[in-house]
Amino acid sequence: MTESAPLDVDLALLGGGGAASLLLAALDRHGVRDRRIAIVDPVRRRGQDRTWAFWGHPDTDLDPLLSASWQQVEVATAARRRVLDLTPLRYAMLRSGPVYDRAAEAERRLDATRVVAPADVVRDDGTRVLVRTGDGRSVRADWVLDSRPRPPSRAGRTTWLQHFRGWWLEADRPMFDPARAVLMDFRTPQPPRGVSFGYVLPVSDRFALVEYTEFSPDLLTDAGYDAALAGYRDLLGLDPAGLRVREVENGVIPMTDAPFPARPSARVVRLGTAGGATRPSTGFTFSAMYRQADQVARALADGRPPVPAAAYPRRHRWMDAVALRALDRGGVGGPDFFDRLFDRNPAERVLRFLDGVTTPAEEVAIMNSTRLLPMIAATAGDAAHRVRDRLRPARPALAIPPAVVGDAVGAE
Repeated sequence: MTESAPLDVDLALLGGGGAASLLLAALDRHGVRDRRIAIVDPVRRRGQDRTWAFWGHPDTDLDPLLSASWQQVEVATAARRRVLDLTPLRYAMLRSGPVYDRAAEAERRLDATRVVAPADVVRDDGTRVLVRTGDGRSVRADWVLDSRPRPPSRAGRTTWLQHFRGWWLEADRPMFDPARAVLMDFRTPQPPRGVSFGYVLPVSDRFALVEYTEFSPDLLTDAGYDAALAGYRDLLGLDPAGLRVREVENGVIPMTDAPFPARPSARVVRLGTAGGATRPSTGFTFSAMYRQADQVARALADGRPPVPAAAYPRRHRWMDAVALRALDRGGVGGPDFFDRLFDRNPAERVLRFLDGVTTPAEEVAIMNSTRLLPMIAATAGDAAHRVRDRLRPARPALAIPPAVVGDAVGAE
């Protein structure tokens, strides 16, 4: 594989994180064996570098990989704590290690070629795609599936970030309820502009992920995340003297109505956040990412182009834009917004709505759960802003900032 002799393949995967790993597993699962595949990524992903949480029906494909799952979850505000039965759904936690392990096995079974280098140039002539790597090599593919982080094509009308830090806490005695996860706990101090909440994902009565999350325009400092997490730990009544921080997780996810083009050229398809899989109103990504992988694999197995459906219906993207605007402009408060959704709808309906799989009739019920006047004002403001966007040049979008990462700290 040189400048004059590129590696010729049917399919090139750019990036090797969660979206690419799920895709490799899906290709293997659907028996795609007659394709030449290359994976272009500067690192080989292994171990526990992230945790995904999602809801859905029990699934024979993913269930063997789960760290834990819960039929009941808790949503808490300053006024009340509500326990929700998710039947027939369940909330589940999946750590990256088993996903990367399954992808590595799929890569072997698919006889894929790994190119350990960054993809610097992607050139699509409409017939084939040439990928040039940072070390001078090149790959020529019929199709490119690109899951690398990318900024949106232009600035959004509203742009927030979901940013978080989590502690994997080990206790010297039972402190957690392994039968129930805390989905959203809004008793945390709320930022001047944005929403904050904590959550708890227990693996056992002595081991759990305890996390502090903000939806807001700006990141905190390293010390700010640790202070917020320590405050949430104390709010939960956990004794710091009996806890140890075993791992620390940090992350930043875009929450914006800016467009992420899923098809930037004829034979390049983007997946994951870059392909619109992140839900703008919540930052949840995994379920849509999994759907994308399955749809691409099914298409290839059937001899069709590897192009998934849109991650979310257009009407959902519009509702997300309105909700983000109402939250950003202070028309509605975050805790009140989510509290009303869960108070006035079955939990299953709310979670399916957040996944983008509800019917229009169900969405009318969801919209009727919110405060009417602020949402009407946000709808009008969004419409006016869209008109202004058509009349002026598009503003470039800023890159998503990296997560704030500090030294691991003790829980004392």
